[in-house]
Amino acid sequence: MAVSKISAPSGEIPVRGPFDLAAAAKFLTGFAPAGRPEADTEPGALRVAFPVDGAWTPVGAVLRQRSPGVVEVEVHAPEEHTEAVLAQVTRMCSLDVDATGFPEAGGRDPVVSMLQGLHPGLRPVLFASPYEAACWAVLSHRIWMSQAVRLRRGLTERHGVQVDVDGARLWSFPAPGELAKLEYLPGAPVQKLHRLRAIAGAAAEGLLDAATLRAMPADDALKQLQLLPGVGRFSAELILIRGAGHPDVFPRGESRLHEIMREAYHLPDAGVAELTEIAEAWAPFRSWTSFLFRVEGEARMRESR
Repeated sequence: MAVSKISAPSGEIPVRGPFDLAAAAKFLTGFAPAGRPEADTEPGALRVAFPVDGAWTPVGAVLRQRSPGVVEVEVHAPEEHTEAVLAQVTRMCSLDVDATGFPEAGGRDPVVSMLQGLHPGLRPVLFASPYEAACWAVLSHRIWMSQAVRLRRGLTERHGVQVDVDGARLWSFPAPGELAKLEYLPGAPVQKLHRLRAIAGAAAEGLLDAATLRAMPADDALKQLQLLPGVGRFSAELILIRGAGHPDVFPRGESRLHEIMREAYHLPDAGVAELTEIAEAWAPFRSWTSFLFRVEGEARMRESR
């Protein structure tokens, strides 16, 4: 099913601090959980489709950066959702955070300075919502990435909606109301279906609201998220950092990040406590810096294959 194309007046997002939309689009193309294997046909533009927060209507947007200080957004949604779409894409690109102080983290840590130099203007690119991040956490739990990607694609194509975004048809992830009725997904065990329905219920009740989660002390938000079925520390951090967009949480449950840090700092025996202490110098951008470590680590892994 496709949604008819509806263009609302464009909006603008002010950019505070370094940001490169092209770098964000390039990352998203290679980010398997996003389900976007192909690059955007318009260089420098980013097209996205997603259920808008709260209302869960399928919507789309095109982002273009005409100057370093402004990102223009062309909204494809019913007019009543224009402001919500603008707010959501602002969060998705981490543009709701003033990043003028981010370079200072590099000034305190030469390893971070190197990462910032290798990836200029790259900020964390988020899931469309904590709800989508939580669903990915459930789908990807204890299986290979390639399997999880197939599950997500099948789920989206069976229960999602295609949105015409300025001539490009993009799949919008299923709304919570659709997942709440989910009874079968090829390749997914029954336990994952139960957990997906629970996530859908939590989202419908407002328990996965990004602003609420970010307003809470991080430890409290992580504890609340771990009350959801199948959500442990690692998944809770994913939802809070890459779903709600909290800029200053060090992922204590992300073992791959810890491996990358041990190699970067030449500390092969460093435990999580020591790595957490190193990350104190990155505040108030510990999530962002962790993201750069992961991006560079994954890039080097691909080069070594």
